Amino acid sequence: MKNFRHPTSDFQLKNTDLKKLILIFTGFLLLISCNNTIFGTTEELWEYLRDPEHEYLQTKTINGVNFSIVYKPTDLLVEQELGKERSISKIDSLRNKYGKYMYFNVSMSKNNQELLSNVAGNKQQFGAMVNELAFGMKQKIHLYTPKKDTIAMADYIYPRMYGMSGATTILLVYPKEEKLVDADHFNLTIEDLGFYTGEVKFKIPTKIINNEPQLKFNN
Repeated sequence: MKNFRHPTSDFQLKNTDLKKLILIFTGFLLLISCNNTIFGTTEELWEYLRDPEHEYLQTKTINGVNFSIVYKPTDLLVEQELGKERSISKIDSLRNKYGKYMYFNVSMSKNNQELLSNVAGNKQQFGAMVNELAFGMKQKIHLYTPKKDTIAMADYIYPRMYGMSGATTILLVYPKEEKLVDADHFNLTIEDLGFYTGEVKFKIPTKIINNEPQLKFNN
């Protein structure tokens, strides 16, 4: 007598496999969601960013010049513009607006002063550096992948502090291009600005962009 196979047995097997797939997929989604750390305040978020262990902040000192670079997550830009209207639709709109770009705060100082303060006694050098900081950083700062694909700077903001700050700070803006997706890191370099530092290079892990922390907005 031939072994009898119930007509529903194949379905039960497939149904079991389907349940396994659903569980695996659900676990994967939970893992992704857990990668984005959420903070209640901007102060808590900045504290997290400044901890070198999380790799959002990098610092170097070369020939007496202190360099620091920190990635600025999308939600910090959203918070700055949000104002009193904190509706879900406005939050989503601003996240979409700023989420297309990467933002980096770059700070440079010498003797706990702005770079300009260190050349204030040389009118020619001072004037050249003012012009370079205000208009020439796209030619001095470069971002590229391990395959040497260059990502063009979209914009940068250099606020003149007139000696009132302890560092020269610039906000860099770069598009989130697809060529970054397959790379585990990218490089940001700063050419010598006249302080004999040579080219200063930072290796930035892509994961800090993909899993950037967020703010819990009260709406």
